[in-house]
Amino acid sequence: MDFNSLRRNMKLFNFEDLRTDCDNHFEGVIIQQELDKLHLQLKSFMGEPVFPSKSRLPHKVQETVNGLGGIMPGQTLYYKATGADSILAMLWPWKDGQRTTIKIIQKNNN
Repeated sequence: MDFNSLRRNMKLFNFEDLRTDCDNHFEGVIIQQELDKLHLQLKSFMGEPVFPSKSRLPHKVQETVNGLGGIMPGQTLYYKATGADSILAMLWPWKDGQRTTIKIIQKNNN
């Protein structure tokens, strides 16, 4: 599965707000009831989250994440290198416990 396939699959979920949907960036706000299915979809494509994790993020991943605003406790990060590109999926839960912002970004590593 590539970024475009992952992006198309995101449209099958019930998003409260779809903020961005373009060639290398998808962002939306998903409702709590969809979150478990979303995690299953992301794990099937990207594997287990790299954050939170007992291991430190690889330097290259940390640099990319820092350029996107960083990652904090309570948030989730999936990462997959795909040839010359990498795909990150960042999940930021809202304080209301009912919504989560998800950003999926494809970055060129060259």
